[in-house]
Amino acid sequence: MSPDVDLTVPRPGRHALRDRLLALDSRLFEFAAEQHWPYAERVLPRLSRSANHGVLWFATAAAIAASRTPRARRAAVRGLASLSLASLTINTLGKRSVRRPRPLLDPVPLVRQLKRQPITTSFPSGHSASAAAFATGVALESPAWALVVAPVAWSVALSRVYTGVHFPSDVLAGAALGAGAAFAVRGMVPTRDRLVPPARPRTDVPALPDGEGLVMVANTGSGTADRVHALLDALPRAEIVTCEPSDTRAELQNAAARARVLGVCGGDGTVNAAAEVALGHGLPLAVLPGGTMNHFAQDLGVEDAHDLSRAVRRGEAVRVDVGRFSCDGRQGLFLNTCSLGVYPELVRERDRFGARFGAWPAGVFAALRIMRSERHPLHAEVAGRAHPLWLLFAGNGTYHRVGLAPARRLDLADGVLDVRVVHGGRRPALRLLAAALAGPLTRSPAHAAVQVGRLRLSGVTPGALLAYDGEVTEVGGEVTLEKLPEALTVYRPLPGARS
Repeated sequence: MSPDVDLTVPRPGRHALRDRLLALDSRLFEFAAEQHWPYAERVLPRLSRSANHGVLWFATAAAIAASRTPRARRAAVRGLASLSLASLTINTLGKRSVRRPRPLLDPVPLVRQLKRQPITTSFPSGHSASAAAFATGVALESPAWALVVAPVAWSVALSRVYTGVHFPSDVLAGAALGAGAAFAVRGMVPTRDRLVPPARPRTDVPALPDGEGLVMVANTGSGTADRVHALLDALPRAEIVTCEPSDTRAELQNAAARARVLGVCGGDGTVNAAAEVALGHGLPLAVLPGGTMNHFAQDLGVEDAHDLSRAVRRGEAVRVDVGRFSCDGRQGLFLNTCSLGVYPELVRERDRFGARFGAWPAGVFAALRIMRSERHPLHAEVAGRAHPLWLLFAGNGTYHRVGLAPARRLDLADGVLDVRVVHGGRRPALRLLAAALAGPLTRSPAHAAVQVGRLRLSGVTPGALLAYDGEVTEVGGEVTLEKLPEALTVYRPLPGARS
């Protein structure tokens, strides 16, 4: 045999491989057209139409958010954000990159075909991208809700082939783009499980397998009934005391006298009162979020009755810092933030209109009133120097911003006050907005940020408002802010111990 003879088999060219894939795609489409699944002809076309313009997913997000748990609300928002990014990508890049005609409808029974056939290019499937984006976004935040959403998303994607408007490869490509969009959103706004807190000081507390010894005071003004019932299901021997907001402090004192563990269900103001009572009686605190704002519970890592009951059953707890302010012999505690200047005025205005409009609309309305009204900056002396201030904010622990996510604390026992100052000057609205957008930036002509263990202010304008954990009081003269390191023991499920 001549050595010049080439016996290798020719490798198929790029076009030959593409033709084979297209032929396989067509065979799969025809195979789907030949199938007659029970109830599919009645359900899938309607499901496909309901997903037009994302209507199905907006309705699903509303249903998820209606469960009123923080995790569910985040899952709904993340699902819609992922869907929005996927739709934007498909409509601006995907549909314009590949001009592929729609499948011929000859093999598809007439009863399955949509009444209005789409006229855009076939590749990729926008419906499949939206379905996968929404389902993946929900799954990244709440695996439990994903079990509900995933079958619906899969059915929507399947319906696009079943009704004859897409080839299978269109659906697969769309689903891949949708899932990618959800992960891209997570890159910009990380889910809570990706924000791993540092090791916090663990401490020994009573383990109450059935809840006996836990006395939980629930503020009925915070709409706590559902949460309390869920806790009783998990801890049937816990004692629940419900009370009106005006009676909360007295009921907390009564509960502390007979409890091994003091529990509280309510918003940040109610939790603040419970922390003060728990410190006074030397008791560990069990916090069940139950208000509009639950910043302390969320930063602690307790989102619902499931989280809290697991920690109480196992005896898992940590020590956290407590902030304290003092003025003219008066003292008060704060678990989240303490502030002087414009923000306390906003809180007071928000509370005035909250019962009429609801918390969030009242907050927006209050902010507009504060920004439009004529006012003068607060005056105070720090280290012997006078400063006009629009805002002084002190956080109990350092607030971080990760990506585009709102600021939150990763460590509740870091020993520092996170102090942010917006300097006085003209145009307070612009200065406050610049400070909010800058976040962790430490210096600018309009604002500054430092971390300290103690801050002493003198010459504070008499009658100035001070807000702490949503409550408002008046101060003046000398005001001191300081930390009580690891002063409070709080139940929370520990990382690595979750089932």
